[in-house]
Amino acid sequence: MTAPDAVSGPGRVRFGISAYDVSVSRLVDVAQAAEAAGFEHLWLGEHLIDPGYYASKHPAGTKGGADAGGLSPGDFRTRRIVEASTQLVDPLVALAAVGARTSRIRLATGIYLLALRHPLVTARAAATLQEVSGGRFMLGVGAGWLREEFSALGVPFAERASRVEESVAILRKAWRGGRFDYRGRHFCFEDVQVCPEPVNVPLVTGGNSPGALRRAARIADGWFSSATPTFEEAVELRDALAAHCRAEGTDVECHVRVRHPTPEVVGRYVEAGFKSLVFWAQDVSPPGADTYEQFRKVARSLGIPSPDLTRQ
Repeated sequence: MTAPDAVSGPGRVRFGISAYDVSVSRLVDVAQAAEAAGFEHLWLGEHLIDPGYYASKHPAGTKGGADAGGLSPGDFRTRRIVEASTQLVDPLVALAAVGARTSRIRLATGIYLLALRHPLVTARAAATLQEVSGGRFMLGVGAGWLREEFSALGVPFAERASRVEESVAILRKAWRGGRFDYRGRHFCFEDVQVCPEPVNVPLVTGGNSPGALRRAARIADGWFSSATPTFEEAVELRDALAAHCRAEGTDVECHVRVRHPTPEVVGRYVEAGFKSLVFWAQDVSPPGADTYEQFRKVARSLGIPSPDLTRQ
C-alpha cells in the first residue's frame, strides 16, 4: 500500500490519466474529474484514420497479458485498436478544449504520430496549444506502428524513425523563436519562422524498443511507455532508459502506464522508485459510472491530496 508521504511529501509520486477512443465531451468530463480529484496529468492517444482491414500488429503484441497491443484490461481485450466505432479525435484540438475547461492539470499527447505530419505545422499547433493551456502542455510523440495508416497518407513506413528524428530537431529550432534554416533527408527549407519569441514545449517520446529508449535519452525531455507493461517490464524499461541517459549525460522523466489503480498495485511501483504513474481512464471510471465520484474514490484510496477544486 502506498505511504501517505509517497504522494504528498518530498519526491512524491505524480498520478496521471491516459485516454484513447473517447469523444471530446467525455474527455473534458474525465479531465475535470481528474483535476478535481488531484490527478496531475492527462494523456490523449491517437490514430488519424481507421484503415479498415489491417494486418499490422502493435509492437507490444500481447506482451503483458492484454490483447490488441497490451493496451488495457477490460474493453481492449476483445477489440482492435482501431475499428469502425473508434472515436478518432484530433488530440491537439481536443486538448485545447480541455485546456479551456481546466486550470491545473497538465495536458499531453500520448502519443502524437509525428512521423505523419510536417514538423512546421506541428510546431505552430503545439505552440498555440501551449498558450491556450497557460503553459500546461507536453508534446508526446512517436513513430507509429500501423503500416496501413502510413500507406493511406502517402508517407513511407520505413522512414518513420528518421522522420521523427528530423522533426524533433526542427521543433526545437522552431520553438527557440526567430528565423532558422533546416537541411535534412526529409525536410529542407530556408529562413522560416514559427514563433517570434521562445516557447517552452516539453518533448516526450514513446516506444518500448531499444531504439526508442535510446532516442528518448538523446532527444527527449521525457519518455512515455507504450501499451501497458507489467511491473517487471516497467522496471526493465525504466532501468534501460536510465542506462542510456547516463551514457548520454541526460535526465529524462519516466511516465509509465499501470494496470490497476489500487494501493496494492501502486505500492510496488512506489517502492521501486517510480515517480510518474498513469492509469487508463476507463479503469478509473468506466463509461456510465459517476465520473467525479469514481475519480474521488480512487484518489482517496491512493492518498492523493485534493486540490480543493469545485466541480465545474
